[in-house]
Parts: sequence; structure tokens; C-alpha cells
Amino acid sequence: MTSHPLPFSLDHQVRMFRVLSCTTCHASTWPRLLWILWVWLSPCSSVHQHSHPHSIKIPGDITLGGLFPVHSRGPAGVPCGEIKKEKGIHRLEAMLYALDQINSDPELLPNITLGARILDTCSRDTYALEQSLTFVQALIQKDTSDIRCSNGEQPIIRKPERVVGVIGASGSSVSIMVANVLRLFEIPQISYASTAPELSDNNRYDFFSRVVPPDSYQAQAMVDIVKAMGWNYVSTLASEGNYGESGVDAFVQISRETGGLCIAQSMKIPREPKPGEFDKIIKRLMETPNARGVIIFAHEDDIKQVLEAARRSNLTGHFKFVGSDSWGAKSSPILDQEDVAEGAVTILPKRASIDGFDQYFTTRSLENNRRNIWFAEFWEDDFRCKLTRPGIKIDPEKKKCTGEERISRDSHYEQEGKVQFVIDAVYAMAHALHNMHQELCPGATGVCDKMDPVEGRSLLNYIRAVNFNGSAGTAVLFNENGDAPGRYDIFQYQMTNTSSPGYRVIGQWTNNLRLNVEEMQWTGGSRQIPDSVCSFPCRSGERKKMVKGVPCCWHCELCDGYQFQADEFNCEMCPFDMRPTLNRTACRPTPIIKLEWHSPWAVIPLFLAILGILATLFIIITFIRFNDTPIVRAAGRELSYVLLTGIFLIYLITFLMIAEPGTVVCAFRRLLLGLGMSITYSAMLTKTNRIYRIFEQGKKSVTPPKFISPTSQLMITFVLISVQVVGVFVWFGVMPPHTTVDYEELRPPNPELARGILKCDMSDLSLICCLSYSIVLMVTCTVYAVKSRGVPETFNEAKPIGFTMYTTCIIWLAFVPIFFGTAQSTEKMFIQTTTLTVSMSLSASVSLGMLYIPKVYVIIFHPEQNVQKRKRSFKAVVQAATMSSRLSQKSINEKQNGETKIEPDRTQ
Repeated sequence: MTSHPLPFSLDHQVRMFRVLSCTTCHASTWPRLLWILWVWLSPCSSVHQHSHPHSIKIPGDITLGGLFPVHSRGPAGVPCGEIKKEKGIHRLEAMLYALDQINSDPELLPNITLGARILDTCSRDTYALEQSLTFVQALIQKDTSDIRCSNGEQPIIRKPERVVGVIGASGSSVSIMVANVLRLFEIPQISYASTAPELSDNNRYDFFSRVVPPDSYQAQAMVDIVKAMGWNYVSTLASEGNYGESGVDAFVQISRETGGLCIAQSMKIPREPKPGEFDKIIKRLMETPNARGVIIFAHEDDIKQVLEAARRSNLTGHFKFVGSDSWGAKSSPILDQEDVAEGAVTILPKRASIDGFDQYFTTRSLENNRRNIWFAEFWEDDFRCKLTRPGIKIDPEKKKCTGEERISRDSHYEQEGKVQFVIDAVYAMAHALHNMHQELCPGATGVCDKMDPVEGRSLLNYIRAVNFNGSAGTAVLFNENGDAPGRYDIFQYQMTNTSSPGYRVIGQWTNNLRLNVEEMQWTGGSRQIPDSVCSFPCRSGERKKMVKGVPCCWHCELCDGYQFQADEFNCEMCPFDMRPTLNRTACRPTPIIKLEWHSPWAVIPLFLAILGILATLFIIITFIRFNDTPIVRAAGRELSYVLLTGIFLIYLITFLMIAEPGTVVCAFRRLLLGLGMSITYSAMLTKTNRIYRIFEQGKKSVTPPKFISPTSQLMITFVLISVQVVGVFVWFGVMPPHTTVDYEELRPPNPELARGILKCDMSDLSLICCLSYSIVLMVTCTVYAVKSRGVPETFNEAKPIGFTMYTTCIIWLAFVPIFFGTAQSTEKMFIQTTTLTVSMSLSASVSLGMLYIPKVYVIIFHPEQNVQKRKRSFKAVVQAATMSSRLSQKSINEKQNGETKIEPDRTQ
């Protein structure tokens, strides 16, 4: 028997299997694979003694392999289960339909017929691996010259057909298993449904291509959808296996790379879930209730059970699912759970329903479709009837199939979603073979020697280079990894505000997202996208304090006091002359205020000052009017006018203290603040000193002391005043007067109450220094008043001056604690200004009242007393004073001895 030339020997094949067993497949799979391979290599094996009863054979010049999940996974110990009508039969028939179309197309592979060997994978990767060895048997060179069967006869070996390329498989786990075998024999493979990102590894799966985009694109699209909805905190749910785990891994990886998206929970659904497993999953998802978005890469059955568990937990409407293409636009996962699935956003590779296939498939019958060995089984399942078979009794509960049933007429029919991709996969292989034939066999009819056999790596290059419009009108092409471009339709399951509940297209994704948010609706028809965030955005004026290790979670902290929100994560203090805005996002100038004329703090001082000024002016006018009368002359006209001038200035300073600060006002404040008091108390000190010196001198001699004349008294007074004036002008030279705005004085905890106070540049210390000289004069004057207390009041003004000074000291002693005790008050400036001006006005009023009001009263109301009295000599005055002093001392002594005597009245 002749055989085709082989790429390498059996020993080399086995060695390669052993090497790859450490690199490409799970270790437990390879002993099984080697055993299966040995069975295939055995010339006496019964496998070779029959054609393949569980495969479809379509004769042709070039044979393509096909792998389809015609049956579901069987129970333990059984490889195959129930027939799969849509994912199995529809997809298988799509390949047969594509082969018919290609073979009838005079432009594509003219004079060349494509055949096929189609196998059932039973949705199980290990079973699919066994079946796929059918495709490689023609490539294994077998030397049977010295091999005999047990009966001594030479083995009969049929020539297997050579498969140049394989269409399939469906599940990613099945494609991974099969791809490991096919790459060893350099057989190109084009999948129509496997989307695991792992298959994009061109180093491990270099002969694998697919017409569907990988899940990495799908994951990118899902990340874009999640971000477009404003979610940043979601959970993931994956079915155990390549599809689910790879999809979630890709989603997590992309979300980590792009940032701004955190995974709250990441859970896996076991292959064989235990009772209550899905309830535990829902309970765990509720550990992070803010993560309402659930990204789900799971099989249909798992999706359905997740929805059922959510309903059992009374969480209908809480979770918002974003489903992968395994959910797509299918009704089976949400059957009887529509209210739980309402609002679910799903994704599906962009596809179209192929009208030609619908026409083809609905016309299939038992008579015209005998090439599909599983079609009879499909027929029974689709029409719920039973075909008669020799020796098998029909179940009386099931009707007998007549063969007259028609698909779509007597049963529900809807084209399966991957039919388009099956057709595109077959056409991609056909276009690659066509291009290869044109280059290797130009002008030749049929397959030429250069294509017999078809070299696998060369065909792979032609596959990767194809670019044509597929069955849906979209371009079919592959990148360097064999992946198709990412094109997805985005659906949302809607129940409200629609004539018929169902999936509605709300966007597309082709390398970038186009999502119609306004067309989305959620539970109850709400148009507001539900939140799925770990922490809600902070309000204006609040900074984010991040939770360690979870970049999407934070606590909001208010920027308090005089802080403003500098950025998303930091608060900063406003400049000293500013305060934060109401929303604390910026700073604004602090309002500037001053003591107003109408302020309650100014009304009382102004009232006292006005009364004092009027009284002072009245006294001055009265003294001027009666300037030559005895009372005015006796009061010391010259010093009285000086003293009254000082009192007038003391009252006047109130207006300067309340006036709006300016350079001129500040200059006059400095000058007059201490000047009025220094003038007043300099004059009083001069008077008391004169009296003290006169009577002290009189005790020693009858000669009057020096400097007691009016001129001398004025000179002494002006010398004392000049000290204050010189000090003020030195202060002017060192620090010229100017205004300032004090932002610290009125800066309460609540920045809304903060104010800048316009004031003269006078500190509390400088103010006290300005008054200190006047206080020294006041204290000195009081000391002399105390020393002169024994002088009879009929002879001088010592006692009125003494009472004036005692009262003044009390006023100023009260002033000091009030002034300095309010240093921390928010009303400091107002209280201190009022206290100062009132104290000065009161001290001036005391002086005015004690010294001059009585005299004016006599002048106005008792002019008969304002007459010249007998003039006494200095000696007589001194004697009278001495006698008065002695009598006072004697009276004190008698009181101490318990005796009381009545003295005659000595008033003169």
C-alpha cells in the first residue's frame, strides 16, 4: 500500500509529544493522549477496521475537519448526553451549508470540491481530543512490513483522508486541547466560537485562528461600558474553566491597567455546584452591597441559577448584571427570571441573521439530509416525536414521526447566534485555499502537485492574509495572533415602557464604545443609572481620605475652619487676608470693617464727648465772660484755661478714635491721645505742687518759695507738656503713622463671621506707652494731693483736686482690667475703643465737675459771693494753715483718749 510522504517519523512524533507534555498541556492529560495515539498507531487496532460511524464524511478533493458540540456533556462515565439543537445541529448544518455554497460557486475554488470530516465533541475537552486524532492519522507514517495480526495475516490498512484544516471547536477548553495536537502536525484551525484570551498566545497556539474576537476585546468593551455608566466598584462572577476564568482575568487586568475601577468580590462557580452554592454566592456578593454591578462570564445554566438565587434572597432589582457573550441576547438564561434580569447589559459579537441559511435549514428533512447522521435525533427532539426503528418499540406517550413535519412550521425555529461565524470560518479556509491555488497552481484545473499534499504552515500564512466580506457583510480578517477584530453589539434587557419585553440594542463597540445612555432603562422603567460605587463623590469643600489598598474607596472629610479644598485629596489654609467660600472650593477676600458712627459701641462715647465738649465750652465762655471776677482770678486763670484746653482735647479724642482711620486721623490720634491728658494733669500737678511747696515752706520760713507766680506755673506746665509732645514726634520719626487691616482680631472659628478691621497701626503696647506719661503725671499729682490734704479748703483747691485724682485713679484702675481682659474677644477693637474713650471722658468729666462746676454755679447763680475778700499776707496764710494743722492733730489725739470737745467755728 502506498502512503503519503510524512513530515516526520513516528518516533519523532512521540518524542515531541513527550516534550510538549511538560509545556503545553496539563500533565494528567498526556498519558491519556499517548495511550490514544498508540491505539491509533496500532495496525491491528479495530479502529482501523471500520469507517467512523460517529462522524460525517463529505467526499471532496480537499477535506476540511469539523468539530461541533452536537451533544452535551454526558453524566459521569458517559461521554455524551442530550443532543444540542442550536449550538450543535445549527452550527454543523451551517458548515454543510457553507460547503454547498462554496462548491457551487464558479469563482471560488473552481473545479475543486471541498469535502469534510465532521466530528462530535460532546462538549467535553478530553473526548474532543480523542476524536481529533482522526484528523492526524493520515500524517503518521507507519511501517507495516514486519507486522502481522494475531492470526498471522498481514493487516489491511485503509488509506485515511488527509485533513488540511479544521473548523472549530466551539468551547475554549476544547479548542485549547485540540490546538495542542493540531499544531504538532501543522494543521491550521479556525474556531467560530472560542473566545478565551489564552488562545491569542501565538507562541503556544500558532496554528489557531478565530473569526470571533477574543474575550480580551470583550473584556475591554465591558470595562468601557462599566465606566460609561459611572461605576467604579463591581464584583465579578465566572464559571470555572477557560472561558469564565480567562474572561474575568482579562477584565480585571484591563481594569487595573486603565485605573479607576475596583473589584469588590471575585468569585468562581464550580463545575459541579453543590446544593446551596448559588445562595452562598449571592450572600457573599451582599457583603459589599454598594457593588451592585456584577460582571458575569458564565455558562447559561450558571447564569440562570444565579438569577434564581437572587430572587430567593429577595434581591430582585438590586444587582445589575453585565453579561458576556455567553449570555448575549439569549432567552434561555432568563426564562422565568425576567424581573431579576431587568436592566441587564449584555454583549455579543456583532452578527447578522443569514437569510440563505434560514431558507436552507427550514427545508431540511429526513429525506434530503441523510448526510447528517445526527439529523434524525434532532428531528425527534425538535418535533417531540419518535422515529420507528427495527426491533425498537415506540413509547406510547410519544407520537410517531411522520416525516412530513417541517422546521419552523411545526416547531419553533430561531437561527443560532454563531451560525454567521461558522460560515465565515469555512469561507476563510476556502479563500485561503483559493489564494494558495492561484499562486501555486496558476492555470491548473483541480489540485496540482504543489498542493498535494497541502503544506500546513503555508496554508496558515494564506489564512492569516485573507480579507473578504463575510456572510453578514462585515470584513473577515485576522491579526498577527489569528484574532478577528473586536465588533460587538451591546444589548439591554428591558421590560417596562416597551410593547414586548426583550433585548434592545443600546450601543456598539468597535475598538471604542458608542453607548446610547438615553435609551437605557432600569427596574421600573427608571432612566437613572443605578450607582455601583464604593464611595459616593465628596461634596464641595470635602477632601477624600483614601482607604488603604482600595483605590476606589474613601471617606469624605470636611475642610474645616479657614481651610479650602485645594484639590481632590487636600485641604489648605486660606491666606491670612482671605476666608473660604461657602462651598469651600476657593478663597475670597475677608470683608473689611471699621467702627461706624452709628454703632452701639460708638453712641455712648459720642454722647458723653458731646456733653463734655458743650460743658467745657460753656465753662470756658463763662470764665472768659467773668475773667476779672474774684472767683476766676482765685482759680488761677492761666492754668485754668490750660487745664480746660486739656479737658476739651480729651473729649475731642473720642471723635478721632471713632473716625475712619487714615494717615491724618492716625497722626492726630497719636498726638492728641496723650496730649489732652498730659495738658490736664500737668496743670493739676503744677497746682498741687505749688500748694504743697507753699505750705511746706511756710512751716520753715515766712519767705515764699520760688516759681509760684502765674508765669512760672505756665512755664512749668509747658515743660511737662513738652515731654509728651517730643515723645510723640520722635514716634512719628521712628514709625510714621499709617493704617493697617487687622485680620487676626476678628477671626472666630466660623469663617463667615471673620472680618478685617481697618485701624491705625497702634498696638496695645504703643497705646499704653502713649498714655504712660499722662498716667505718671496723674499718679504724681495724686501723691501731692494726698500730701496737701491737710490744707484748709477755704484757702485753696487742694481738696477738690485730691477728690478729682482719687476718682480718676479709680476710673483708670477699672479701665486696665477691662482693656486687657478683652484682648481675646472677637469684639476686642470695639470694646477697647469704647472703654478707652469712656474712661477718658469720665476722667475729664470728674475734673470738670470737681474743679469748675461749683465755681460756674456760684458765678451764675450766686454772683453776690463773687466779691473781693480781705487780702491776707503770706505770713497770715501760713499761720492759719499751721494752726489748722495743730488743731486737727489735737482733735485726733483727744478722740484716741475718748474725749470729745466742741471747737469754735474758725471759718474765715
